[in-house]
Amino acid sequence: MEAYIVQGYRTAVGKAPRGVFRFKRPDELAAETIEHLLKNLPEFDKTRIDDVIVGNAMPEAEQGLNIGRLISLMGLKIDDVPGVTVNRYCASGLETISIAVAKIQSGMADCIIAGGVESMSYIPMGGYRAVPNYEAAKNGHEDYYWGMGLTAEAVAQKYNVSREAQDEFSYNSHRKALEALDNGTFKDG
Repeated sequence: MEAYIVQGYRTAVGKAPRGVFRFKRPDELAAETIEHLLKNLPEFDKTRIDDVIVGNAMPEAEQGLNIGRLISLMGLKIDDVPGVTVNRYCASGLETISIAVAKIQSGMADCIIAGGVESMSYIPMGGYRAVPNYEAAKNGHEDYYWGMGLTAEAVAQKYNVSREAQDEFSYNSHRKALEALDNGTFKDG
């Protein structure tokens, strides 16, 4: 079975901790995004949605519990559709799309809402209180607790990716995004 992305939306990017979304809870923001998505599909039966899969790097406090389920309830306004939270740090939102595709291609689902939610205004980088297992770290597994920066350095060293190549990739990614914005690529309709 083929999987298709029917619609895609994202919120504007704010500036933590003093940006436009500093007083907007992440579950509310994501629920509003789902509401906007469904507004363009007025004839769509929401009960046809098999799952809402939400990625989140720091699932705690206002982003805690099962924020995927909360967003499903708040955004769809029905309790028939489950929701799940996926944590793969920076790739959490992207991972949800991969999971949705796999579920659809395998016949486990027909229709899924997938995406990510994160509020750096509500949850600081690294979360509120990381509590690593010091015994595991002392026994030669300190890399279990590496942040993304150290992980990136290890990957760069292993695969011989220079800092200059990373900077060039980053620059080009931002340049392409700005060009797409200027060209109206992300405008509705």
